[in-house]
Amino acid sequence: MTKLKQAKTSLFELAVLKVNQQCVGQYATKLKAKTCGEKVFHMNGGIGLTSYAKNSSLQKKASDIVKHITTETIQEVFLITTPKSFGIADLGCSSGSNSLTIIKDIIEAVEGTSRNILQPPPEFRVYLNDLPTNDFNSIFKALPEFYKELRKEKKAGCPSIFVGGYAGSFYGRLLPNNCLHFVYSSYCLHWLSRVPPDLYDEKGRSINKGQVYISESSPPQVSQAYFKQFQEDFSLFLRSRSEELVVGGRMVLILLGRRGQDHVDRGNSFLWELLSRSLVKLVSKGEVEKEKMDSYDVHFYAPSKKEIEEHVRKEGSFGLDRLEMFEVESDTKLNGGSHGTAVAMTVRAIQESMICHHFGERILDHLFDIYGRMVDEEMAKEEIRPITFALVLRKL
Repeated sequence: MTKLKQAKTSLFELAVLKVNQQCVGQYATKLKAKTCGEKVFHMNGGIGLTSYAKNSSLQKKASDIVKHITTETIQEVFLITTPKSFGIADLGCSSGSNSLTIIKDIIEAVEGTSRNILQPPPEFRVYLNDLPTNDFNSIFKALPEFYKELRKEKKAGCPSIFVGGYAGSFYGRLLPNNCLHFVYSSYCLHWLSRVPPDLYDEKGRSINKGQVYISESSPPQVSQAYFKQFQEDFSLFLRSRSEELVVGGRMVLILLGRRGQDHVDRGNSFLWELLSRSLVKLVSKGEVEKEKMDSYDVHFYAPSKKEIEEHVRKEGSFGLDRLEMFEVESDTKLNGGSHGTAVAMTVRAIQESMICHHFGERILDHLFDIYGRMVDEEMAKEEIRPITFALVLRKL
């Protein structure tokens, strides 16, 4: 009887131990998904061949397309608030010249408006934000030239401008209450705060095997997991900015999206499909382990117009003044290369940190060589047409 009781006890302890191990595994997987992106994800720094600074011309084109919207919005908010100290934030500023170019455009728009109403220009407080891993040093090194450009042909002198870097995730509070009049964010909000934890089963394995994003072969739970994470992040973003902006403050947001309700299209999702195929090819060559491939998922989501509209309305902190959809024409060549090479270099500048962390650095050149060729082959068959949204939001 005693031996039977001991046997039953041992079996019970083993069962409890197994459950505990599963729980710990699930928790560790979800914690990893939550923290990995913030600790590892960043655009390639510096000014080298694969840097974001050298491979962000598409982002610059999008900013130029939206420039009239940005200028109109900044002029409107200045006329409404007419502050003596004007607060501007660029959220997800990254590195390279794009961020300071936008700030220069904003400052000149405000100065022009202040002259029109015969009012001295305000001082400017500029908050540059990105994750702690961002190459902020390259931005700070560019500041002397930035000030020099602003001083050109200004007999009255350059206005007071105070620029600071603020490291941290914009999915949460960054700045004091009511310190901002205008928020700008370009090509950032399609990046989620983490890989959706619901992509993993009870043993911590991805349910989206062989794919890095939503695809035709993905089970329905995959798109549900991504949408759930987007809702959570976008709500937190809006709620946080509503505390930092003054009443009547504005935001101009530029982000990648999709045309309709179908998550799979020949746009942004197809570019991820090609990255999946490129990794699968490396698996077939023995350069990447299948298990490594199956466990790699991107923290990205391309929302639809309807999803954005409904979520802004549901969250309730902002009014949606404007929502426009447009395409950005890609550079056909980069440094003498093909269109596919240009796309591959752009994606590499953004994804390299995450791919290195998961697979190691050795696969990078071969992976993006394959990827660039796949893009060229597909473009020869039919256009790949990623779409972008531009939003103007007003704090209620």
